[in-house]
Amino acid sequence: MTETTLAAVIDALEESYDPKWAESWDAVGLVCGDPGQPVRKILFAVDPVAAVADEALDWGADLIVTHHPLYLRGTTSVAATTPKGRLVHRLIRAGCALYTAHTNADVADPGVSDALARAVGLYPPYRPLSPMAHDPRLGLGRVGVLPVSMTLAKFAALAAQGLPRTAAGLRVAGDLDRLVKVVAVSGGAGDSLLGTARAAGVDVFLTADLRHHPASEYAEAEGPALIDAAHWATEWPWLAEAAERLASGLAAKGISVEARVSDTVTDAWTTTAQRG
Repeated sequence: MTETTLAAVIDALEESYDPKWAESWDAVGLVCGDPGQPVRKILFAVDPVAAVADEALDWGADLIVTHHPLYLRGTTSVAATTPKGRLVHRLIRAGCALYTAHTNADVADPGVSDALARAVGLYPPYRPLSPMAHDPRLGLGRVGVLPVSMTLAKFAALAAQGLPRTAAGLRVAGDLDRLVKVVAVSGGAGDSLLGTARAAGVDVFLTADLRHHPASEYAEAEGPALIDAAHWATEWPWLAEAAERLASGLAAKGISVEARVSDTVTDAWTTTAQRG
């Protein structure tokens, strides 16, 4: 087995997560790093934050692959006077590159929502909830089925066991005794797919970042039950699949890398409080 360069790793990543699939507003690809530098250790994480950088550098990673972009809205400066600028400076000094696969990983086949579907107990084959016009195999969200019909309460408990633990857990809207079997999922914020999920005729839609008014209106229209999970938790299952896909793909070419998933919880919410 031989060592490889950052450029070769990026080529392998983009075979699975083509940047052309990303939304026009998105910022994917190489954030910092020399394409010619050697890469031996790769850390996969959801968020490019200081705690993830700490973990990567302590491990001796040469590359961090994150789902979320560092600079989604662009920037004119990477000065170390801001948290993001300091992160870039730390990584460059340490010789650690940063690469992002965001909406191109969301729509990929397999991608973020395939991993989420597996994590919450859905059986393949999966189909995109919102397929792309040029290739119906690609698209946002996935629809799958449970092995047997079960109550909404039981499915919510099954999903909670399959996802990483977060402070808020899962929020559920709907009759807990309702029997469900066909489920739609979408990693990350899923407000925009509420109508699509209703039209798909699914029993449950599991996603993240659902807002009060759209969810309330959706419930009033007697759509599928809703399960709202933490944004980070719905995207975290993809990391292991992406890491394995990259490492095995490179190994097939005689290239050896060590890829692992960050165990740093980067969910924005750290606790909850209830009125006693």
